[in-house]
Amino acid sequence: MTLLPLDRNELFDRNVPGTTPVLNQMRVGIAGCGGLGSIAAVSLARAGLGYLILADYDRIELSNLNRQHYFVSDIGRYKTDALAEHLRAVNPRIRLTLHSCRLTPENLLNIYSTADLLIEAFDRAEDKIWLIETWSRGASSKPVIVGNGLAGYGRNHEIQITRTGNVYFCGDMTSQMSMGLCAPRVAIVANMQANLAVELLMDTRCHDHSE
Repeated sequence: MTLLPLDRNELFDRNVPGTTPVLNQMRVGIAGCGGLGSIAAVSLARAGLGYLILADYDRIELSNLNRQHYFVSDIGRYKTDALAEHLRAVNPRIRLTLHSCRLTPENLLNIYSTADLLIEAFDRAEDKIWLIETWSRGASSKPVIVGNGLAGYGRNHEIQITRTGNVYFCGDMTSQMSMGLCAPRVAIVANMQANLAVELLMDTRCHDHSE
């Protein structure tokens, strides 16, 4: 891997003015490194985020490749390990903390204790529920961005952001996984989560400690 020169970093020259120094100091947790999590992580790395905390217990399967940021050569690897390699290929300076384990209500807050906000990227509705409940009880001052309703294809006009307190839902809020998953629609929701994360991190309420 070719490292960027220490005295000159052109990677973020085209960033929105003022975002790079702020985002470089920020920490985002991503709960799940599948379709939503892997794509959101790559977008945040490209945006200049300084720290990512990644957690997923799963290994990559061939069926993941239709929508997740992995490749045939990654099959069998832990998602956290493969994703870390891809993120460093985009931005060698990004700082990563990896947890190749199953997230639970008991370990969630400890794993993401230093995160400025959390991106939820689970598959199952029941996991989303306990994550929101646990985060809202233990880290209520920090936003959590939830993916909810990304199945199927088309229907771009139905995808939106809905806010309830510090919980933000990205998606159509209705489509079920039984409809199947299509890469463009998954990527839209994942990038909506990443874009909202950047917006919230740039808000003074989220980066007072870095000023």
